[in-house]
Amino acid sequence: MPSSQHPQHSVPRPAKEPPGDAARRATLEDLIARTRGLRQTAEAVRDANSSGAAGGERMRRALWELALRQLDDARDRLEQLAGLGVPAPGRPAPAGRARLGGRMGTAEWSLLTDEVAWTDELLGMFGRTAQEGPLTLDELPSCLVEDDQPALTGAVTRCLVDGQPAGCEFRVLRPDGTRRILQFAGEPVLDEAGGTIAMWALVRDVSQLREAPAQPAGGPDPDGPVAAGEVNGGPPGPREEDRADHRLAIELQRMSAAPWLALPETAARPGGPGGLELAARYLPAGPGAVPGGKWFDALDLPGGGLMLTAGDLSGHGPAAVTGAAMALGALRGIALTGAAPGTALAHLGELLDGGSHPVLAAAVCCRYRPGTGTLAWAQAGSPAPVLCRDGGGRALPRPAGPLLGSVSGAAYREHEEALRPGDVLVLHTDGLFPGGGPADRDGEPRLLALARDLSAAPSAAEALRLIGETCAAAPGERQDDACVLVARVTA
Repeated sequence: MPSSQHPQHSVPRPAKEPPGDAARRATLEDLIARTRGLRQTAEAVRDANSSGAAGGERMRRALWELALRQLDDARDRLEQLAGLGVPAPGRPAPAGRARLGGRMGTAEWSLLTDEVAWTDELLGMFGRTAQEGPLTLDELPSCLVEDDQPALTGAVTRCLVDGQPAGCEFRVLRPDGTRRILQFAGEPVLDEAGGTIAMWALVRDVSQLREAPAQPAGGPDPDGPVAAGEVNGGPPGPREEDRADHRLAIELQRMSAAPWLALPETAARPGGPGGLELAARYLPAGPGAVPGGKWFDALDLPGGGLMLTAGDLSGHGPAAVTGAAMALGALRGIALTGAAPGTALAHLGELLDGGSHPVLAAAVCCRYRPGTGTLAWAQAGSPAPVLCRDGGGRALPRPAGPLLGSVSGAAYREHEEALRPGDVLVLHTDGLFPGGGPADRDGEPRLLALARDLSAAPSAAEALRLIGETCAAAPGERQDDACVLVARVTA
């Protein structure tokens, strides 16, 4: 029987459908099947034409990912026209998808031609017509609540200047006086020299998800006019509810919402030659900062393997902390089925994307086999693990993978690395070093500078202590919390 990805596959239609509607639906289904087949062909061509050259390959990979996303967008639009909402193969449609349909759009800004392309959904989020068209990057902040403009500016700067993925949430003030709360995930498109030539972004409308739970019965409509004082972020000073949320979030972090969120100072998994000695630490943000959804974990797998993971669920406060625990619990369950790292991240991404409260997350997932010393890993918008060996250090080659929850049906590539006795592997989230910008996805320079000392450390705990001391000595105040996990291969 053909799979759901086979060009001949068609989605069952309701009985007694009018002939005209049936014909139109059949035509759309054929287009959807052709789009799926084209995506598979494009992915195969991409894999067959990987050059391996560092600079050119990075550019080609970014362009291929953009092309595949656009094919995914075309398929999604066709499915919306057909009224299908097609689930992943062998899986029912996720709850809440119909309610969330139409509240996600994409945009692309070209730095070479100054062209701007928005989908109709994104124009609607900003209250703009097709005749008015999309906004340039210079015009975009003027539509935001003033307090939210720095967050968007920072995310755009990270994409355009640092060449790194970035995300944030902001409130939009529309021409008719209504507002929207939008979740933004941007990714750069790079040329062969590593320069940014365009920015692609996925934007979700999360207004009801963010505001509805806080509204009393008969309370204000999130699509209604902005109340006085809200334009500049509300009345001065923290509200009592905000202070309560802050205290709850800190308490949840202290309690470790899930018991596996905190490893002992040092642990060995599994024992004997080729095993891993582990040490990990949660690094809180500066005084008064609300904890985010950061995690780290180590899990023994059936057959003697080990899963290592670190991640960051979007947002801060109690929802992010508990959400990270639930996401990690789901990832553990998926890993225990024997799923490879890329497959595990793909399943987790579908869970995050298909829930009634969609969120974004960055994560790195590794599977280590002590018998062969092989480390297989995949990532979703996360910094690459750093490998320290014989006095040197390097970031592992980063396989392609978008943020979790950002693209429906996303695929996550894997990379394999052979580890040796004495190797030190460091997994970490954004925000590891205070006073700086987001971590470099291809190797945090300040961490790489420690490679000589880390590779000479006699234990994972000692390597973790060196990282902690360097973080504490870095100038500036820590703006965000972070997690770091050190694994040292035993002799």
